[in-house]
Amino acid sequence: MGSEHNREVPVRAVEPDRSADRKPLPTGTVSGRLLTWAGALWALVTGRPVSLYALSVLRMGYGSLYLVFLLREFPHRHEIWGPGSPWTPALAAQLFDQTGWYSVLILSDSPVYFELCYALALVMCALFVLGWRTRATSVLFAVVVTSFHARAIFMTDGGDNLILLMALYLVLTCCGRRWSLDARRRRREADRTDSVPQRVRKPFARQLRAARVTMTTVVHNCAVFVIAAQVCFLYGSAGLYKVQGSFWSDGTALHYVLNLELFQPWPVLSHVLDQYPIVIAAVGYLTVLTQVAFPFVLFGRLKYPVLVVLLSMHVGIAVLLGLPLFSGAMIVADAVFLPDRFYAVLPRLVRHAALHFGLPLPAPRQGTRQATGLGTVPPQGVRDHSAPSGLTVTE
Repeated sequence: MGSEHNREVPVRAVEPDRSADRKPLPTGTVSGRLLTWAGALWALVTGRPVSLYALSVLRMGYGSLYLVFLLREFPHRHEIWGPGSPWTPALAAQLFDQTGWYSVLILSDSPVYFELCYALALVMCALFVLGWRTRATSVLFAVVVTSFHARAIFMTDGGDNLILLMALYLVLTCCGRRWSLDARRRRREADRTDSVPQRVRKPFARQLRAARVTMTTVVHNCAVFVIAAQVCFLYGSAGLYKVQGSFWSDGTALHYVLNLELFQPWPVLSHVLDQYPIVIAAVGYLTVLTQVAFPFVLFGRLKYPVLVVLLSMHVGIAVLLGLPLFSGAMIVADAVFLPDRFYAVLPRLVRHAALHFGLPLPAPRQGTRQATGLGTVPPQGVRDHSAPSGLTVTE
């Protein structure tokens, strides 16, 4: 009996952990490099939203451009898009049947309906610039741009086409996370809920929320990459087309451009610049070289002087050729290649400049969390030690 009381319960044998014995793939092999690159790409796409400041610049830039464009054409709105246009709604509808375009402006021939659409378009552009309910206003802004573009498609140019593409791309991005009314509202809500205990979510609810945040991040990052690829394709194709032309190879292309009466807002200035053929030829060669090389310098510091050259080129196009909408659209598109740290430093530089010149500045807000900033989204998977156990901050 005593031996039975002292008998030990048999313990299930535990298999030894052999994970440490598994040899990882050597990083020098092709498969190891591919796995490393695939892991880095997956982390980049799913980790956190990228270029949030740059996308906010695109939102404000394209919204402002289209708002100014509609205000500039306000006296001529009836002849371009309204009932008084030579391109009637019936003709536009026939074209849409062939091309697949659509416009809300052709739903009615009433002048009152057109004026209402025009007023709503101005309001949507202003709200998009301010970043109010950006998820909804970005869709409405895309509808506005698409409708006005399709209604007078034979009067559009390269600038209009680029704004249309960017308006569609911005719908897929989180372009209201920075410098917007949405970011201001989220910051105030976060300040109010700091002292309130957070409700512990069920595991399924947490997983569903994490999946939603991950999907939003993936769509946003893919849209950013598409925007960058679109700009690279635009510059690369423009440079390659110029290389094929004889006028660009012999350096006389800008000479002929400066002498076109259709693109001479300042004829005197164009004629003065045309008196320096060597400078004109050098600028032409630099333009072609910069456009062809642009897609290949994005991953180094050489992209910053290239962006400065492109900025100067677009300013020259706007002033000398009278194409401010096209130049503005290209300048705003180039902003996507500047890192977020560049935009994050801008408020500090503005504040230092204001203090240097003695300009009044608003007092800093009290109680605002300095770690989050204006609508900052922490990286996914970062544990918040102030949250209940098992919760992670994902948005």
